[in-house]
Amino acid sequence: MTVYDRWHKSRPKHGEAKCSDHDKVPSNDHGKGERWQVRWRDDRGEQRKKNYAKRAAAEAFDAKTKSDLSSGQYVDVAHGKIKFREFAEKWRTTQVHREATGTLVDRALRIHIYPVLGERPMFSVRPGHVQGLVRKCSEELAPSTVHVAYGYVASIFLAAVRDRVIGHSPCVGIRLPAMETKRIVPLDVQTVMALADALPARYRAIVLTAVGTGLRPSEIFGLEVEKIDFLRKVLKVEQQLITSAAKGNAVYLGPPKTPKSYRSIPLADMVVTMLAEHLMEFPATTVEIDDRTNLRKPTTREAKLLFTTARNTPIKRGTWSDIWRLAADMVGIPAGTGLHICRHTYASALVRYGESVKTVQHLMGHSSAVTTLNIYAHLWPDADDRARAAVDAIFSDVPPMCPGAKEE
Repeated sequence: MTVYDRWHKSRPKHGEAKCSDHDKVPSNDHGKGERWQVRWRDDRGEQRKKNYAKRAAAEAFDAKTKSDLSSGQYVDVAHGKIKFREFAEKWRTTQVHREATGTLVDRALRIHIYPVLGERPMFSVRPGHVQGLVRKCSEELAPSTVHVAYGYVASIFLAAVRDRVIGHSPCVGIRLPAMETKRIVPLDVQTVMALADALPARYRAIVLTAVGTGLRPSEIFGLEVEKIDFLRKVLKVEQQLITSAAKGNAVYLGPPKTPKSYRSIPLADMVVTMLAEHLMEFPATTVEIDDRTNLRKPTTREAKLLFTTARNTPIKRGTWSDIWRLAADMVGIPAGTGLHICRHTYASALVRYGESVKTVQHLMGHSSAVTTLNIYAHLWPDADDRARAAVDAIFSDVPPMCPGAKEE
């Protein structure tokens, strides 16, 4: 790698005439374009070259390129000319996403991100362009959804930096919309019972199961009878029912949401009795279903699901949504509130009766205690009173201060 003088021959023949301007033998390119040329082999071993008008500029580029190649920081501008859409699609198809997450990523890219950044070369995207994307999304989406979409963009540019497609990510100093703080308001017992009564008899136990166990809706619909130990009063969560948006709303059994979602839940007597009565009225029948709980060994098997439709088929997300909405409207539950509110009601009961954060995290299947606190911290009762009592306890054995001496 070195700097060459394009305008003059490096190895002139004896007797060749020199130019009057530089006192050197001119080449065929003499006076054409920029004089100084840097030649090098990139990190892929391909021959590259770049011209400069000033020798000092060429030598500076030469030195920087040598340094970047030796330190592994080399970035070829030509690679950065790839369109954002093309690079993002390569990124998307190589990610290890659950199917539901993959569908959300694809939707966010196609509907919200590609229309703004899709046709821009990667190297040309500046922080202002990303901020413009955030602004546009904020006009159409909830703040939490904007944060998720921006997260995809930031991940794509981070991957581009790692692959040395670009030198720096433009996702720097981006201002995101403030997140809405929504406090969970659990259902009271009267509302829970009214909601159960408003549902068709076949589905009443679903609401009571959600309130009595804290299971996610997908965990309830994927629950098999064999996962319930009626004698020991324990329920095991080892799978969930997933509706595949990419395959015509087909359903299959998949692993729980996170590794911490595998758990055993103690069952109250009321829940055990309610589940037993449900099975007496609606005996579980065998359904054939794809089982992808072990992603390396997917199979099709027979399963006895606790809850099914009247046609003895698994309950799909869309099917349940229609059933729930009719009952929720009758009881007066606001639109946008789903079965998940019953899970929150279970958590609120744990908190009310003094369960620790770690216990609530385990029973809810949260990935971390931080998640539990972010959702339910406001439900822990009498926090101020406990703080006062703790400080009082510190000084409980300290004798009262002596009265000050009287002035003579």
